Order: sequence, then structure tokens, then C-alpha cells
Amino acid sequence: KLSMPSPYLGKCYSDNQIIQAFKDKGLPIPKRLDKKDLVSNVVKVLTDGGVVAWFQGASEFGPRALGNRSFLADPRFDSIREVINQKIKKRELFRPFAPSCKEESMSKFFQINQKSPYMNVVAKVHEDKKKDIPAVTHIDGTARIHTVNKQVNPLYWELLDNFESKTGVGVLLNTSFNIQEPIVENPSQAIECYLKSSVDCLAIGPFICDSEWRLKVDLL
Repeated sequence: KLSMPSPYLGKCYSDNQIIQAFKDKGLPIPKRLDKKDLVSNVVKVLTDGGVVAWFQGASEFGPRALGNRSFLADPRFDSIREVINQKIKKRELFRPFAPSCKEESMSKFFQINQKSPYMNVVAKVHEDKKKDIPAVTHIDGTARIHTVNKQVNPLYWELLDNFESKTGVGVLLNTSFNIQEPIVENPSQAIECYLKSSVDCLAIGPFICDSEWRLKVDLL
């Protein structure tokens, strides 16, 4: 039986390659954080209602952003859909966004009894959970779910876990890291896409570009 347990089959970029991408553009090297601080910084932005560009590890195989080339947001804020659609994705307001959730949390929020690592399963959101994750609940009460396995994507799982410990919700709004173009693949594309968006921060490898970093760029 053929099995493909991981969708992360694309290219992975080293910290030095990320640094070189900033240098090639004449941009300052952003703050470097350890994994714990990177995750906690990103969670703070998310819980404050911000949108995060998340560029980590190897790119995904297939048409979906699965937590390595993603824009992320807090699904508890219904208004975040309009923010993403108008300011970032520049697409029709009726189009829904999908949730990423820990495998351990999926049945708590969704009527599902199988994993969905490729975001290809649509399931009903439990009636009592719709109010908790309105930004990823479609008008018909469903969601196209992406389940995250701790062994397959440990960093993204840790982000979801940290977010859950802060909010009680082990779910994030996850949409592809692009603006009316193919999903970003390399660090250079990620930086360019971030700079032309109004996204609050970019977590690229162990580096984080925030408002402080943007101010330095504006002063160049």
C-alpha cells in the first residue's frame, strides 16, 4: 500500500541562505530567535489580532499551504477574514478560509474521524464550537480541515500547541503565502511578498521581521 505521510517534499533553505536573501536585497538582517521565543512572539502577534507570514522548513507538495508557506491568523476573530481578503489576499469576500488544527484537537472542534494532512476533507464544525472559530467556519457550518501531526511538522504543531495553551483553541486560520501569484517558494519571494503586504510580521526560519524591522527598512 502506497503511503505518503508527509506533504513537505519541496526544497528547504538554510539559515545562511535566508540571511543571503536579505543581503542581496540590501535589507537589514532581522532578529534571530530560538525556537521557543520565535513561537511565543508569533503567538503574541496572532492573539493581538495580527496576521503572520510563516515561512518554515521544506515547501509543501500540492496546491495547499500546509503550515510551511502560510499566512496565519487567529480564527476567533470573525473580522480577520475581511482584513486578509481586503488588505492581503485581494480576493472576493465570500471565499472561506481553512483551519489548521492539531490532530489531538480535531474531534473537539470538527465532526471528523480521520486525519486530513492535505487539507482535502470537509467536515461540519461542532455547533457549540462555531462561536469559537468563526473565521474558519463557512456559511454552511463546514470547514476544510488541515490536521497537523507532531512528528511530521513539529514546529507548526508547537505553534498550534502554544496558541492553544494561551487561548484554549488549538486551531489557526491558515491560507497560502501569496498575493495573487503562486505560493512563495524561496526566501527572496517570501521577503518580497511580505514587504508588499500589510502583514504584521514575517517569521522566516529563526528570524522575525516585525514593525521594528520595517521601520529600519523605511529609513533606508
